[in-house]
Parts: sequence; C-alpha cells; structure tokens
Amino acid sequence: MSEHPSSAGPATSGRPGFDERLSTPLWWFLFAGGVAVLLGAEIHMGYPGVRSWIGYAVLVPLALLVVWRLGSVRVRVTDTELVAGDERIALEHVGRTQIVAKKDKQQALGPELDPTAHVLHRSWIGPVVRIETRDPASPVPYWVVSTRHPEQLVAALGATRA
Repeated sequence: MSEHPSSAGPATSGRPGFDERLSTPLWWFLFAGGVAVLLGAEIHMGYPGVRSWIGYAVLVPLALLVVWRLGSVRVRVTDTELVAGDERIALEHVGRTQIVAKKDKQQALGPELDPTAHVLHRSWIGPVVRIETRDPASPVPYWVVSTRHPEQLVAALGATRA
C-alpha cells in the first residue's frame, strides 16, 4: 500500500446524491407494542373465549404499523429534483439553503415560520434545513426539511446547482 495519496479522482461519476429515510427510533416499536399489549389485555379481561384475543390480533400490528409509517418518509436529491416526502421541486428552483440547529428549531418552526411554507418535520430528528424556492409559479416561499445529515443535504443541493 502506498503512503502517498492517489491523485486520481473519485471512482464514481455524476452528481452526488442524497437519500435519507427519516426512520423512527427502534425503542418506539417496543413502546408501541407494549401499549398495544396493555390495551389488548383490557379487551382480554372483558370477553371470554376466542373473542378475548381479538384485541391483541388487531392492536399490536396496528400500533407497529403506525410507528413504521411515521418513519417511512424519505428525503432525496436526484439529478433533477429534491424529493421530500410526497412533494417535489426541480433543482433549478432551489435557492439559498440554511441549516437550522436543534436549539434554534423551535424559533424557526414557530414565530419565524411562514404559513405557506412546505414543512417536512419529524420531532425526533434534531436539525432542519431551510431551502428557499425560486419558482415564480409556486406560492411556497421555502421548504423546511428535517434531516440527520444537514451538511450532506446542503452539499448535495449545492453540487447540483454548480
């Protein structure tokens, strides 16, 4: 192995992308399952026979499905667009970006928030990124997107605009 760094560029070509799933913490599944089991036990105590197990059969999968669904949202930067949840914006309409730290998030999502802004916020994720939109046809002034890796998201947006 050589001690000198290689002067060759990266092995991949194209624009750097970004793809993050805003997943829920694993302990939420345990908590939701526990609450569902407790509710199932309430039903179990009230009905005899086979009907007593219906609460478990319905509530436990439902609780786990809700927690999984909360954490199934993705934030992606492709070659042509930024996708946050179900919303999309072409990269040519992306303006300035600003990383908002966890300690400043309450101010940014409270008094400073424009009611027409697109917000994809997950409370269990610390920082958010504010992304200005420059689309004259859109009434949305900016997006606020939760991400665990704000520097990487800003870098991916900056690299696609360059």
